[in-house]
Amino acid sequence: VNSAALMRHMSGGQFSVPLVIRMATGAGRQVAAQHSHSLEGWYAHIPGIRVLAPATIEDARGMLGPALEDPDPVIIFEHVQLYNLEGECEDAPRVDIASAAVRRAGKQVSLITYGGSLPKTMDAAEELAAQGIDAEVIDLRVLRPLDTETIAASVRRTRRAVVVDEGWRTGSLSAEVIPRIVEEAFYELDAPLVRVCSEEVPIPYAKHLEDAALPQTAKIVDAVRGICEKA
Repeated sequence: VNSAALMRHMSGGQFSVPLVIRMATGAGRQVAAQHSHSLEGWYAHIPGIRVLAPATIEDARGMLGPALEDPDPVIIFEHVQLYNLEGECEDAPRVDIASAAVRRAGKQVSLITYGGSLPKTMDAAEELAAQGIDAEVIDLRVLRPLDTETIAASVRRTRRAVVVDEGWRTGSLSAEVIPRIVEEAFYELDAPLVRVCSEEVPIPYAKHLEDAALPQTAKIVDAVRGICEKA
């Protein structure tokens, strides 16, 4: 933060720090408050660092090559739930580490998320489809620099958005995504922007309390229904 991120600037472009750091992030494995943080938003605040958040095995593998080739620092936040997954990815394509991904096309609402919240958001989109609500799912993948173009293009199409972020609401990454939407697509909106975040408490150890503190599929569905029913 204070050295690697600033080296190119402080040296007038003469030096850079080609550094890749992989870090675990997120909750959901009952490892209690000290090991359940989602701090990627802190690092996404710093100019000079590229911050990535894979949500699939393929992206976790496909981000490594481009990250290693980047001349500046890259931090890859790997959600702890990714470590439970298995799959073949020997031929995983290289990931564009400057772009978000549209995981599901839709017409009525944009669900914008990343990392460990993607599976829950995809499940929510399927439940909403069964209820007649066609949701588009955007996987941010790159938290700095944010792919504002993809976010705004989706919201302009659907005219509604829900941001799902496992970070705490205050100062979270969602608190950056929402203003980007307001700046780029405010006059296209048909409903208020909504966030589904973790509760403002240390993440509990007990499973039922941990589940209650984190974004869940049912909370996402309720948030979407709330803004779609106001139309």
